[in-house]
Amino acid sequence: QVQLVESGGGLVQAGGSLRLSCAASGRVFRSDHMGWFRQAPGKEREFVVAISRIGVSTPYADSVKGRFTISRDNAKNTLYLQMNSLKPEDTAVYYCATSQVAGISAPKRDYEYRYWGQGTQVTVSS
Repeated sequence: QVQLVESGGGLVQAGGSLRLSCAASGRVFRSDHMGWFRQAPGKEREFVVAISRIGVSTPYADSVKGRFTISRDNAKNTLYLQMNSLKPEDTAVYYCATSQVAGISAPKRDYEYRYWGQGTQVTVSS
């Protein structure tokens, strides 16, 4: 059974930083593309960033470019999201997910991701 467990969320002031982690089990981690999505209250879930199986493709949402950095450690079966210069509009529940779609590019559409974590809350105060 595939399990994805996010951690690292919390409350931070605007301009601060957080590092999210996503621990994966139940699959060969390096076989999957991985992505981060977020959902703010009253809004639809949106794509944040993804990373391809071997890390050569890392598409970012425009809203987080230059502030967020995705990485993966295949030896530890863990996905990371370093979030810097946080803004109140980054407040959301952040989810990690895995995708088995073919190709070398990490997908950006949530329907291309099969397994999802339970989410971790990130709150940025102004």
